[in-house]
Amino acid sequence: MAKNNENRPPRRGPMGPGMGAPGEKAKNFKSAMKRLFKELRKFRIIIAIALVLAITSSILAISAPNRLSKLTDKISEGLAVNKDNLEYLSKEVPSNFAQGIMKEIEVDGIKISVEDQAKFLETMSTIGENPTPTEIYSKIDEMPENVQKAVKPFMDMDEIKKIAITLAIVYICTALFDFIQALCMTDVANKFARSLRTRISVKINKLPLKYFDRNSIGDILSRVTNDIDTIAQSMNQSLGTLVSSITLFFGTIIMMFYTNWILAITAILASAIGFVLMFIILGKSQKYFVARQEGLGKLNGHIEEVYSGLNVVKAYNGKKEVDEKFDELNRKVYDSNLKSQFLSGLMQPIMGFIGNFGYVAVCIVGALLTMNGVISFGTIVAFIAYVRLFTSPLAQMAQAMTLLQSTAAASERVFEFLDEEEMPDESKIKTILPKEKAKGKIEFENVVFQYENNDKPTIKGFSAIAKPGQKIAIVGPTGAGKTTMVNLLMKFYEINSGDIKIDGISTKNLTRENIHDLFTMVLQDTWLFDGTIKENIIYNRKDATDEDVKEICKTVGLDHFIRTLPKGYDSNVADNDSVSAGQRQLLTIARGMLQDTPFLILDEATSNVDTRTEELIQQAMDKLTEGKTSFIIAHRLSTIKNADLILVMKDGNIIEQGNHEELMVKKGFYADLYNSQFEL
Repeated sequence: MAKNNENRPPRRGPMGPGMGAPGEKAKNFKSAMKRLFKELRKFRIIIAIALVLAITSSILAISAPNRLSKLTDKISEGLAVNKDNLEYLSKEVPSNFAQGIMKEIEVDGIKISVEDQAKFLETMSTIGENPTPTEIYSKIDEMPENVQKAVKPFMDMDEIKKIAITLAIVYICTALFDFIQALCMTDVANKFARSLRTRISVKINKLPLKYFDRNSIGDILSRVTNDIDTIAQSMNQSLGTLVSSITLFFGTIIMMFYTNWILAITAILASAIGFVLMFIILGKSQKYFVARQEGLGKLNGHIEEVYSGLNVVKAYNGKKEVDEKFDELNRKVYDSNLKSQFLSGLMQPIMGFIGNFGYVAVCIVGALLTMNGVISFGTIVAFIAYVRLFTSPLAQMAQAMTLLQSTAAASERVFEFLDEEEMPDESKIKTILPKEKAKGKIEFENVVFQYENNDKPTIKGFSAIAKPGQKIAIVGPTGAGKTTMVNLLMKFYEINSGDIKIDGISTKNLTRENIHDLFTMVLQDTWLFDGTIKENIIYNRKDATDEDVKEICKTVGLDHFIRTLPKGYDSNVADNDSVSAGQRQLLTIARGMLQDTPFLILDEATSNVDTRTEELIQQAMDKLTEGKTSFIIAHRLSTIKNADLILVMKDGNIIEQGNHEELMVKKGFYADLYNSQFEL
């Protein structure tokens, strides 16, 4: 598209405010999230499945500690002496012998004879008061076999196996549901990101040129890349995590109180102390994170400024001043980075402290309750698991909310782009002017145009006629409206009033694509794409042969340079390769010359080449413009002396017109411009 500097709103640089914007908060979080969920409606089934799986996984995770408690109790019971049977025999046998009752005793289906009872009494009499478990176990081994069966530890392996299998199934299902949920959300996030990129790709071709005048290239690229990636990553990590964390948090509290309210209060209070400390530190560290980002922005801006203007810095001996400013900015970044990283580094130890402090509190209180027979040992084990389940969701919820803020901010920017006003729909325009049938006449009829946010029109009642095959030169001072007229002719902008006709057909009745097919544009801006030299020259001209390309390159004086490259015309070349500005411009001129169209626009097309090369190109241009209606914008008036018609523009209108000789005779504005080239 033509470069236009006349009275248009200034474009911001490529490193404009758009870069890094997703890290900010959304202007309206509620509205942004509402729009995001509306856009996600077509994925609602998969999202619903993922959320149900996340909730189910959390519920299973919450139910696991109770089963673990039962398993622990069963194993504990199997490791200890059967106290009930031992106490029963210790009371029953002496009582029977004292009363002279000599008969078998049955305990849990085990019959103990009188002889075995006598041996039991004999062994028990050797045990002193308050025996240790070790002493009891050693004496049990001396007792008769039937007595040992009644009082020895017994593992209920069937029950233990049943609980263990159930617990394993719960953990496997939890992991499986988490995996499927993550897979679903990843699929949704990536498909949604792909659809957004597709929509932006379509949208960007429907936006008027005025949008690109108002917004920097960096900002637009940031929306296409950074913002969409932020939406995909944040949505993938936040939505399922938030739902499962909320379920875990409240579900764990309910289960803790259901199991034992004393231990529940103990665990919550112990964890609350740590969380209060964590939130205090977070509040203190926030300002250092902000200062770090601001400092980094200033430091990066300073570095970019210095390196982009390094020649000026060296030429004016500005190294000392530049270094001092760099050291100052670098020191500020160091200080804020040190403090923010130190404080944020405390989060992990604090989270560890919260968990460990909760474990200790639960163990102490649980031990006291166990000693008093209020709870079993398995309940303590369950609460240790509950403490872990209780502390982790809070941190996850905080992280998920932060990610949602980023998602909202990024989605707000993307949807703002997608909601931009598009160019008028041209689907109803049926008129077609084939380039093979174009005669080459163009008429400007009282054209008026004003850029948005400008106080005055740039083009004021412009009228002119370009006859078929004429070479029209447009000259004038900067800001006169020269390039604007070309942009209006190409229908990059819609005129406010008046009309432009091509072969008697108004451009309002022709589609932009049709108009662009009629014109070849060679601009001051040089664009090379990543590819070979031949691909760059052929660009969108699929029927061009190798001979056509070589002939054009010989015409503009590029053939020798291309042959010096390693692979000649098949050498890869791009904007960042070691190709001079003049050589890049010659390549773009060759690309334009290869297009076979009835109209030609040259906008400062030889501004970056030397005078000798310009003379060669001028000769090539004379051949190129034969039989074509050409518009040439030039500041070097010596290059347009042979134009059939010269339009002299000032303040958006034509003040003089004629050929070079006629205008020089008038000794008007054009003559002053032309003669000023030779003044010292």
